[in-house]
Amino acid sequence: MRVGIGSCGYGFDPSRVLMLGGVKVPGAWGLRGPSDADALLRAVADALLGAAGLGDLEDHFPARDADWAEAPSAAVVAECLAKLAARALAPAHVDVSLHAQRPDLRDHREAMRARLASLLGLGTDAVNIKSQAGGRLGADGIEALAVVTLEGLGA
Repeated sequence: MRVGIGSCGYGFDPSRVLMLGGVKVPGAWGLRGPSDADALLRAVADALLGAAGLGDLEDHFPARDADWAEAPSAAVVAECLAKLAARALAPAHVDVSLHAQRPDLRDHREAMRARLASLLGLGTDAVNIKSQAGGRLGADGIEALAVVTLEGLGA
């Protein structure tokens, strides 16, 4: 079993739609960042790569690469899963903490959990998402911290 930690945080951008965990959060400011700026999915992707010993997101999806800069975060996660599968690894569990002063994310966690489980090919019992006020960005944005465990395939 392998364990990885990933993090991602972006400041708010009132001209964008907020996407977290592959779910659109209505009535909230979006985030400044590449593509859909889904901090939750990008933290999970970072944790997947870390658990596999493959470096970080910038190593595989550099911001200067226009294709990846515009790719939806779900596509980044899918590519990370392909890299893991090539090494006979797969996610077993993921735990995510979202830190945001606003918006209140409690009502959206189950939808995020279901979407993340679907993206990772896991049951919802293997995915946990928590939300709490605070974080280093304070009221200026949202940050996500993800911990994943990987297991070997066919071991």
